[in-house]
Amino acid sequence: MTSTIPDPASEAELDENGYDRPSKSQIKRDMHALLDLGKQLIELSADRLKQLPLSERLYEAIRLAQRTPSREGKRRQTHFVGKLMRDAPADEIRAQLDVWENGSREETAAMHRLETLRDRLLTDDDALTELLNAHPDADAQALRATIRAARKEAQGNAALQPGQEPQRKHYRALFQALKALSA
Repeated sequence: MTSTIPDPASEAELDENGYDRPSKSQIKRDMHALLDLGKQLIELSADRLKQLPLSERLYEAIRLAQRTPSREGKRRQTHFVGKLMRDAPADEIRAQLDVWENGSREETAAMHRLETLRDRLLTDDDALTELLNAHPDADAQALRATIRAARKEAQGNAALQPGQEPQRKHYRALFQALKALSA
């Protein structure tokens, strides 16, 4: 009777369940995820597709799927795109799609900072001094005029009756001026 002694080198390659490769179910889930990603790519415009890291063969397969009119032909072409997605950099493509869909977090954070600065400028005169110190090349007179107009607009909006639309022209103009200044 012989007993097998587990080799420590081979145990390092096993997953938590003791298997040395992905299960069939996991492989199937991965393939369906790639197929879904391929379907998303088929819905994109040609300009957006050119911005992605796609092989020429995958790009042409996607464009053919976009032009295929019949339902069954489109289904087959979509599955072919899914198959070609196995060799594509799926994580990079997903990241770029996420940026297009949701905007980048950095852009969102920058917009929130500009909105906060705009609100501070409307309530605090020292905020303008700080802004002009940070940006000495800024047009101080134009900024003061925009802030004055936005403050006047805010006072008028505070006196509105319920149901009346508030004015936002100068409020938005101040934001655009700050955005141009930060660019």
